[in-house]
Parts: sequence; C-alpha cells; structure tokens
Amino acid sequence: MACAVVTISRTLGAGGEEIGFAAASELGFRYADEEIIVRAAEKAGVSPETVAAVEHTPGLVTRILDAMARTPPDAAGYGVYPPATGESRDAYQGLIERVVRETATEGGVVIVAHAASVPLAGIGGLLRAFVTAPREARIARLVRDAGMAEAPARKAIEESDRQRRDYLRRFYDVRQELPTHYDLVLNTDVLTIPAAAQIMVAAAKSI
Repeated sequence: MACAVVTISRTLGAGGEEIGFAAASELGFRYADEEIIVRAAEKAGVSPETVAAVEHTPGLVTRILDAMARTPPDAAGYGVYPPATGESRDAYQGLIERVVRETATEGGVVIVAHAASVPLAGIGGLLRAFVTAPREARIARLVRDAGMAEAPARKAIEESDRQRRDYLRRFYDVRQELPTHYDLVLNTDVLTIPAAAQIMVAAAKSI
C-alpha cells in the first residue's frame, strides 16, 4: 500500500516542522499542525480564532484546551464552557484524536505533533517519524535560529520535553517513549534539515 499519511513527532528545536513542510511539499501532501487544533475547536463550538491566537508549541496543548474552556460566547454564537478540569481536558483530547483520525482518513497529509502516531498506529499506508537531536544541539538551534538567549532556550527545551512526556503518559499511557514506537528516527544533530527531509520522503515512497 502506498504511503498516504506521515506523522511527525518532534522535540522542540529539532527542526521537525521545517522537515515536515519540506517533505509535504516534495510528496505533494498537505501539512497539518494547527489545523488539527482549529478543527477540534470548531467541533467543540469554540471560536477557531481563540485557538489560532494561542502560541502553538509542542507543550502548549494544555493551555490551548484551557483557552477553549474559558472562551465566552461571541457574535457567532459559540458556547460557554466551564474552567477546564481533568475530565473536560480528556474530552477535548478526545476531539483532537478524532480530528487526527479524520485527517488521516482523508489521506495525502503530513501530520505534525499531537502524538498522532499513537492513535494511528496500525493503519495502512502510514509512516511514523520522530525528529529529535541532543539537548545541547536543540538549545543551540533555538539560540541561532530563534534569537533566544541561552538560558531561556535551555528552559524552553526542558519544559517542552517535560510536557511531551506528561502528554504521552496522561493521554496514551506511554510511560517511556522508544525508537520502536516509530518507523523512522531522524537525529538532526548531524543531518541537515534538507537531508532529513529527503530521507523522510524516500522512506515514505518506499511504503
């Protein structure tokens, strides 16, 4: 079966987004990241602008869900939601997973983040990729490419890594992320972004 869906899990500062964009362009697939949250927000009856306005990074799903829960009704008639609780976050996460599955069913897509590789595991035509790099390399990339000072970059990396672990554990009971959870692991410490993207494209075309 030809590859129809690529999922990319990534650590902050590893270049997963750039690789995803490049691979999607080469494969003729669409790129889906914020789209997942926006579509989930629409299903929840929350203004998509509320979600789109929230800074979207790997560790901010909880903040997004909180924002969704706090959104007051607006002129479009979106509903009022109580402050996010563990139960309501689980419900919103269920919507995110539902949108991930729907997006995968449409095919021809590179889905970045949202732990999409977990609920989609086992479907045909799927390539699950993990893009990462050593912590110091990722810190250096944030300093170089995002113009951050080293201390804030280090803190951002540590917090993002913690949030990824918490997200996988809470919603999917993944206690330890392993290379065997993926079909392809790319370390961008040595690989350039273009080289990593080409490897991903080759892997997708081999399915």
